[in-house]
Amino acid sequence: MLTLPASVRLFVATEAVDMRKGIDGLKLLASNVVREDPLSGHIFVFANRRGNVMKALWWDRTGFVVLMKRLERGTFRLPRVEPPERRAEIDAGELHLLLEGFDRARAKPGKRWYRSPHKSLAERNSS
Repeated sequence: MLTLPASVRLFVATEAVDMRKGIDGLKLLASNVVREDPLSGHIFVFANRRGNVMKALWWDRTGFVVLMKRLERGTFRLPRVEPPERRAEIDAGELHLLLEGFDRARAKPGKRWYRSPHKSLAERNSS
């Protein structure tokens, strides 16, 4: 599992990309398709037409990092978005599922507890 700061956002280009692209080509895609600054420190994820190769681009303040994964069997299941949208934003857990080849649309998260930010401490103690 990846541990990322809350300030890092993860963007997935939902259209197929030519995997021959290097850092400069992926930077252009991050700007033009995902519509975000590639120097922002966010992570940009791209997949090929067959869906078996994925690349991620990340600026770490000193240079670009490109990660690549090829599935030997199966395909990556990219998030679906309504046109004209060409990107989806996911969290680190969803990226982990994506990299493992899971269809995140079919994965059901378990029940979670969230503290209500609207209740005061006195209200929480009285209930």
